[in-house]
Amino acid sequence: MSEKHAYVVMIKEKWWNEFCRLNRAGKTNHAYVQSGSAPPKNAKLIFFYVVKPVGEIQGYAEFRERVVGETDTMWKEYGRESCLSENQYDDLLRGARKVSFIRFTNLHESSNPILSNDILASLGVNRLPRRGFYISKEVADTLIKIME
Repeated sequence: MSEKHAYVVMIKEKWWNEFCRLNRAGKTNHAYVQSGSAPPKNAKLIFFYVVKPVGEIQGYAEFRERVVGETDTMWKEYGRESCLSENQYDDLLRGARKVSFIRFTNLHESSNPILSNDILASLGVNRLPRRGFYISKEVADTLIKIME
């Protein structure tokens, strides 16, 4: 499990900003929504890579669980944990039948975000996967030290 200790989620800036706003307002349970059976399945932490033009890991949280199900049922059960309105949810899923709610808590905003070039260099890759990727405990611990 150490190679799959944490997962890096790709997130749009507007959704990251909304999670941060809700977190600062006292909301503690959150859910990131993706169509289909999206990863992660198992992890201890989630890191949030805010996609271009930002291109930075801007925070992390404790992973609770990934729940997959029918779109209507999932919205009724977990929609309040997302940062989406019902209309935004429908627009995001565009008719998909299955949806994943990636539930997390204890959101930390980084005081020192990590640039994409630094992430690429530390992982020894040229490109980051579009759907996200798992990282080891050692890499996760290093990222947290850099961000704090």
